[in-house]
Amino acid sequence: MIKRTLKQLADMAGGTLVHGDDNLLIQGVSKDTRTLQEGNLYVPLIGESFDGHQFVEDAVSKGAAASLWQSDHENRPSGVPLILVDDTLVALQQLAKAYRSQLSVRIIGITGSNGKTTTKDMTASVLATTYKVHKTLGNYNNHIGLPLTLLQLEEDTEVAVLEMGMSGRGEIRFLSELAEPEIVLITNIGEAHLLQLGSREEIARAKTEILAGLQQDGTLVYNGDEPLIEKVLPELKAQGGMNATRYHRVRFGANQSNDLYPLNTRMDAVGTHFSVQRFDGVSFYIPLLGFHNVINALAAVAVGIHFAIPAATIAQGLKACVMTSMRIELLKAPSGLTILNDAYNASPTSMKAALSLLEEMQDYNRKIVVLGDMLELGEQEEEFHKEIGRMLNPQKVDRVYVFGKLAQHIAEQAANKYPAGRVHSFDDKNRLAQAVASYVGPDDVVLVKGSRGMKLEQVVSLLQQLK
Repeated sequence: MIKRTLKQLADMAGGTLVHGDDNLLIQGVSKDTRTLQEGNLYVPLIGESFDGHQFVEDAVSKGAAASLWQSDHENRPSGVPLILVDDTLVALQQLAKAYRSQLSVRIIGITGSNGKTTTKDMTASVLATTYKVHKTLGNYNNHIGLPLTLLQLEEDTEVAVLEMGMSGRGEIRFLSELAEPEIVLITNIGEAHLLQLGSREEIARAKTEILAGLQQDGTLVYNGDEPLIEKVLPELKAQGGMNATRYHRVRFGANQSNDLYPLNTRMDAVGTHFSVQRFDGVSFYIPLLGFHNVINALAAVAVGIHFAIPAATIAQGLKACVMTSMRIELLKAPSGLTILNDAYNASPTSMKAALSLLEEMQDYNRKIVVLGDMLELGEQEEEFHKEIGRMLNPQKVDRVYVFGKLAQHIAEQAANKYPAGRVHSFDDKNRLAQAVASYVGPDDVVLVKGSRGMKLEQVVSLLQQLK
């Protein structure tokens, strides 16, 4: 984490030290008094329903060595070392950018509609075989989280793998320009944020903004199966939306026209085996199920190649990867029931991938799906849900359970193909979980998937208790 004197922090944040010892050593930055550590600089951020300035004295009582203070706020606490700034959020971002410029760390920026976190985890695991690596923790991938992540870096961190999220245009541009990555990676272009942006093409434009801060002679790693990426790239350059006039491209994907594509994909009970056309005699394995995760793994392979890591070592890193929770976790109930927990988020793209995974899985008696609403899809939300319903195949998925108003459209379409009694709709999660529990047996597998707002992990929790 950042370790600087109070005066150095004031200069880096563009502020004025109004009280405190210039040489007081500050270690780390926090915006939350609940997780603050002794010696931290407290950053009182301001939101729609809160103002962190109210907690400055509490922060100091819990060990904060100093605090930022926004100049338009009165009643400064007495006896507290303060750095006066025009805007505490801008100061946090400026402090992070200044700290990043003082480090020799090499940065990878990752974005995409789906698979960002999975790809981040695999990329960090590959790099950790050879380098000291830091990766974005949790959902620290926005205009607040990314600066805090940069400030968490140790001075000797060699590589940082940073996830970059967004809800609208301009946000990824800002994050990329703040981080100045050596490599940028785009996993795919899906339907998330259609409500805000209106079209997949506009989403592609927003995602390719990650090139804005790319270093000269940097590398763009992207999903070559997605034509929209290459379609919008010339626009970014024509509009002067990137620093690098020269950069390299590496394409990964399922198609053999890509620079990296998979061969011989095979799943076992808990993971997926595959090979890569570029490497003869090297077998790869990821502790994840599904062909879509093999595609994400190829992105991590591309980064490993860029960092001159041997193929066998890349394979070791992928095999050892520890995944962030609630992204297709394979769970076992005491009864023997297998649960695929994918309740973290949902879009049409990720929903289709999860259903394909379920269909690919062998050695199970029956396959059941529990599907919730896919949120923030804009005007096409009804049709997207109907499309999922039409995808469901009674020859491959035995029963369908849905929860939510939009998910009703999934059920309606599925009911057109399924025999009576095999498609069920609920508006109560407890009743849904009880219905599934009364049906499933020890040799069955249940996929649970929906948008985060549907909180379907509650269903997962109940199913995990089956004995």
